[in-house]
Amino acid sequence: MTTTHACHAPAWFTDAIAREPELSALDVAGCRIHLRAWGAPDRPGLLLVHGGAAHGGWWDHIAPFFAGTHRVVALDLSGHGDSGHRAGYGIDTWSEEVVAAAGTLDRPVLVGHSLGGRVGAVVAARHPHALGGLVLVDAPTWDGIDETDAIARSRRPHRVYATVAEALDRWATLPRQETTAALPYVERRIAAQSLRPAEGGWTWKFDPRVLGLASSVGDVSRRTCPAVLLRAEHGILDAEKVRAARDHLVVVDLPAAGHHPMLDQPLQLVAAIRAVLALMSVTVP
Repeated sequence: MTTTHACHAPAWFTDAIAREPELSALDVAGCRIHLRAWGAPDRPGLLLVHGGAAHGGWWDHIAPFFAGTHRVVALDLSGHGDSGHRAGYGIDTWSEEVVAAAGTLDRPVLVGHSLGGRVGAVVAARHPHALGGLVLVDAPTWDGIDETDAIARSRRPHRVYATVAEALDRWATLPRQETTAALPYVERRIAAQSLRPAEGGWTWKFDPRVLGLASSVGDVSRRTCPAVLLRAEHGILDAEKVRAARDHLVVVDLPAAGHHPMLDQPLQLVAAIRAVLALMSVTVP
């Protein structure tokens, strides 16, 4: 689905989204897991994992920057995007979905945003041979992140909007990003991809039950692959705990970025991931 919202977008963005992904799916424990892919299958692997209440389409304007040298795959975790819904969710199940997606690649570097990073850390700790590297994008490596407001909202049933335009005007990130402004052409496209038809109009694709779950974080000190934390300047990570994380992670700051840097600082995010891949000895342009 596309949006007709009049939003001037620069050439880099229109060129990126013009490179449409290959679509496929995996069955993981009886649930359909939706995949997007770019680039030739014989290239080094790059696996992109979205945050809570998001979907693989959040990477549509990021992934093409790597498709010339990588096989890039972005999945929708169960309960998100175009993947199936389950009777119950948890970080253990999501990690198995990520392992299955990683299995379509050859020991990929995993880039996980927020919840996706928490899941990636579990995969790195429990499945040491599944990944060639781990990049956490404003994702905690400890328990206790306070997202109380987002969790409370997520447990309410989705509202149904009469029109797409009405829904797009109400779209917001979870957690909300107050300090920095999303680029409007990025935000509107992602918001449009987040909708599905429902009786009486349109509603959001993600299952309201996916957030607010008690979940542990994988012990990244047990990983065997290199790992980097990209910390957004205006993100959700506590400065004191980030300092402690430097004992077992390389930490790179993303200046002026909010918790969702693919929305407000996408080119900076691309540059940071490229630099990290170079440090991990993965071929980049």
